Amino acid sequence: MTRTKTSAILLLLFLTACGEIQSPTATKITTPTSTPTTSAIDATETSIPTGERIIEFSGHEWIVRDGGLSGPGPNKWSGRNVWLDDVGDLHLKVTNTADGWHSAEVSTTESFGFGIYQFQIIGQIDQLDANVVLGLFNYPTEDVGADSTNEIDIEYARWGNPEWPIGNFTVWPVENELEQASQSYPVELNGTYTTQRFTWESGQIYFQALHGHRDDNENEITNWLYQPSEPLKRISQQAMPIHINLWLFQGQPPVNGNEVEVIIHSFKFISLEK
Repeated sequence: MTRTKTSAILLLLFLTACGEIQSPTATKITTPTSTPTTSAIDATETSIPTGERIIEFSGHEWIVRDGGLSGPGPNKWSGRNVWLDDVGDLHLKVTNTADGWHSAEVSTTESFGFGIYQFQIIGQIDQLDANVVLGLFNYPTEDVGADSTNEIDIEYARWGNPEWPIGNFTVWPVENELEQASQSYPVELNGTYTTQRFTWESGQIYFQALHGHRDDNENEITNWLYQPSEPLKRISQQAMPIHINLWLFQGQPPVNGNEVEVIIHSFKFISLEK
C-alpha cells in the first residue's frame, strides 16, 4: 500500500473562483466551502467501538480494519484505533497495548474513478515519528490488479530515516513489471490543518498539498503533475476504493515510544467522469 519514493516536479496551477475548482484539463467543478466550526483536535470520543465494522464518514461508508498481522508493515490492526468524535471527525491512532503495537485503517465500501480526491487533515503530520506512516490512497481490488499496481498515494512518512523528507506522492503502474513514479518533498507546517488532494485523469495525475482546510489553491505547500508518455500503462483506468491508514514502517514501534493520533476532518470526491 505504500512504497519508497524518488523525485521530479512540474508546476501546474488550478484556477479557482467563488468555490469553483478547475482541473488541469479545464473541467470546472463547483464545490462548497468547507471549514471546521469546532476544533476537533480538542474533541473527545464518547465511546470507542471495537472490531471490524462499517462507519459513516463524510457521506460515505467505510470498513474499519481489525485483527491479524498483515501488510503493510506488517502491522497488527485494531478496530479500537478508529472512531468518530462528537463533531463527526475521523480519528486514527497507533497504540501500544499489552500485546504490542496496533495500527489503524479504513477503506470505502464503494469504488471511485476519475475525479478530484480531497482530504482535510488535523495534526502535526510534518512531525510524525520516523517509523510512522499516514497514507491517503486508492488501492486495487483483485479484479483491478495485484499489489504494487494501479495505486495512487499521498503519504506522510520518512520510511525509518529521520533525515528524509516527509511528504510523498506516488503513482504505481498498471503493468507490474514497470517502476513506480514518485515525488518526495519537505514540509514545515504553520499550523495543524492541511488539505491533501489529487486529481486523477486518464492521461495524468495532479497532486497538491496546501496549508489549511481549503477548496481553492491558496497557501499551497507543493504540487506535482505526473504526465507519462504512455499513460495507459502507467496510470490506472479502473475505479478503486479509497483507503486511509496510520501505521508503522516495517512494523517497528515509534522511535520516541509515543502513541500517535491523526484526525481526518473530511474526505471529498468530485467525479470527472463524462
